[in-house]
Amino acid sequence: MRRTRNGKDRKRWRGATIAALVVSAILAFSTILTLGACGANDGRGSDDEVIIGLITKTDTNPFFVQMKQGAQRAAREQGVTLQTFAGRQDGDNESQVQAIENLISAGAKGFLITPNDSKAIVPAIDRARQQGLLVIALDTPTDPADAVDATFATDNYKAGSLIGQWARAKFDNEGRQARIAMLDLNPNQVSVDVQRDQGFLEGFGIDVEDKTRIGDEDDPRIVGHDVTDGAEEGGRTAMENLLQKDPSINLVYTINEPAAAGAYQALKAADREKDVTIVSVDGGCPGVDNVEAGIIGATSMQFPLKMATLGVEALAEFAKNGTKPAVTERKAFVNTGTKLITDEPQDGLTSKGSAWGKQNCWG
Repeated sequence: MRRTRNGKDRKRWRGATIAALVVSAILAFSTILTLGACGANDGRGSDDEVIIGLITKTDTNPFFVQMKQGAQRAAREQGVTLQTFAGRQDGDNESQVQAIENLISAGAKGFLITPNDSKAIVPAIDRARQQGLLVIALDTPTDPADAVDATFATDNYKAGSLIGQWARAKFDNEGRQARIAMLDLNPNQVSVDVQRDQGFLEGFGIDVEDKTRIGDEDDPRIVGHDVTDGAEEGGRTAMENLLQKDPSINLVYTINEPAAAGAYQALKAADREKDVTIVSVDGGCPGVDNVEAGIIGATSMQFPLKMATLGVEALAEFAKNGTKPAVTERKAFVNTGTKLITDEPQDGLTSKGSAWGKQNCWG
C-alpha cells in the first residue's frame, strides 16, 4: 500500500531536495570555473612549462620570417614554449610594447626582440627586466645598448662599410664619379639604420662628422636620402623621388634587399637599371638571387638563423639555472658575423660569390 506523506514529511522532503539542488548547482558552477581557468589562454601553461618570447619588427620581411623559423626550431630542441609577436610594420613600437606586456602577464622567463624603435622600447624593456625576465636584442641594438642583458647581432657598421668599400673600389676601377642615393629605413634614426648608413659612407670614403645621425653629412656626391620602411614598395617610391631630384644617380645604397628590389623596379621603369649600381645588406636567399642576376652589385650577408638559435639557447639556459649569457665588454654585444657577397670581386676585399651565398643564405 502506498504510504502518504504527512505535512511535516512533505516539508522535510522539499527542504532536502532544495538543498541537494543548491549543492549540485554550486558544484557544477565550480567545475565550470575550473575548466574555464584551465582552458584560458593566459600563457602560463603547466607548472613545468617554460615560456619564452620572440618579438620581431614585422612578420612579412623574409629576414624576420627566417628568424622566427629558426627560433621555433631551437625552441623545440630546447623543450621550451615560444610565443611570437611582431609589429604591424617597420617602426611600429606600440605593438612591441603590448607584446612585452603580454609576455610579462604570461609568466615568460624572457624574450628576444628586434626593436622597431631603439629608444622608445626601452621603458617597456625596463619593466620586463624589473620583473626578472631576461631580455636579448637581436639584429638591432637598443639605445642605450645596455638596456638589454645582451645583443646578438650583425656588426651593422661593418656590414655597411663592406659594401661601401666594394662600391668605392668598383667606381675607382671604372674611373666613374659617384652620384649617390641613400635609401634608408625610416625617420626614427633607429640604430641599425644609422650604423649601416654611416658605415657605407665611411667605407666609400665620405667623412661624416656626426656618426649618430643620418643625413647630416655635406658631400656633393650625395644626391639625398629617402626612407623605405625596409619594404619593396617603399624602395620603389624612394628611388622614384630621388631620381626626380637628380636623374644622374649611378650608385644606390639600400638599407636591405626588399628596398633594393623596389629601387631596381623604379630604375628599370626609368630605363636606368643597366648603368646604376645597387648595394645592400641582408644576404637573404632572394637577395643572393638578385646578386646572381646582376640586380644587386654586392650585399653584406647576415645570419638571422644563428641570432635566433643563440638567443633561444641563452633563454633556455637562463630558465634552467639562472645563468645569463657570457658577453664581451662591448656593451654585451655578441657579433654573429657578416660576409660580403658579390660576383664582381674587388682587389683587397675578401668576398664570396653568389654560389656560396645560395648555400649559406641566412644560415
